[in-house]
Amino acid sequence: MAKTLAVIPARYASTRFPGKVLAQLGGKPIIQHVWERAVQSKADEVLIAVDEQKVFDAVCAFGGKAVMTSKNHPTGSDRIWEVAKKSDAEAIINIQGDEPFVKPEVIDSLIDAITAPSAPDMATVVVPCPRAEFENNPNMVKVVLSADSHALYFSRSMIPFLRVGGKETETYRHWGIYAYRRTALERFVSLPEGKLEQCEKLEQLRALENGMRIKVIVTPYSSIGIDTPEELVKAEAFLASLQKGK
Repeated sequence: MAKTLAVIPARYASTRFPGKVLAQLGGKPIIQHVWERAVQSKADEVLIAVDEQKVFDAVCAFGGKAVMTSKNHPTGSDRIWEVAKKSDAEAIINIQGDEPFVKPEVIDSLIDAITAPSAPDMATVVVPCPRAEFENNPNMVKVVLSADSHALYFSRSMIPFLRVGGKETETYRHWGIYAYRRTALERFVSLPEGKLEQCEKLEQLRALENGMRIKVIVTPYSSIGIDTPEELVKAEAFLASLQKGK
């Protein structure tokens, strides 16, 4: 089986929540929660890609493996590639640094998809979501799938559109965790920003616009990403409910 490397990008200067990867959740930095779940997966190695010394030091303090990367990367994928190109891993998993409740099982499903004999260029995860729950929220990305579970399109707008008299179909919310074949990640970061990507501000559209195939895994699991201080409050409540249920 190909060697798998999981990389957690932990950029300090988040636009909506500066320093969020070090924000405390249940007495631990958010990034520590992500790492603790990632190392429970079957990835051969888990690295945290940082761009600030204070994050590097925090990661080392809780026993994680940190790699210092440039502060000037335009996307998370570029940061991932800076780390991956120094490794001999053939399969690379991109786990968001603000997903403290990511399930190891979800990471494993991506590893299985990207290391299969007929592996796609990329793989990602979606969660079934009722139309009414997210149709008016541009921060929740929608995905339309092909019959063989590949991504046809990602959008901040509601897709597919339900016309009056039309028949409702499954609707899916994108969960921004990715797996790449090494050669596909190298190609992806070498491509210029696409027109669709510039329009919707979704970097995965660059892959589709250039003919790359993205396998989509539908999972019943969900998570709480943390983009704002308000979402951190919700995450604290969610963590407390998980601990109470043990």
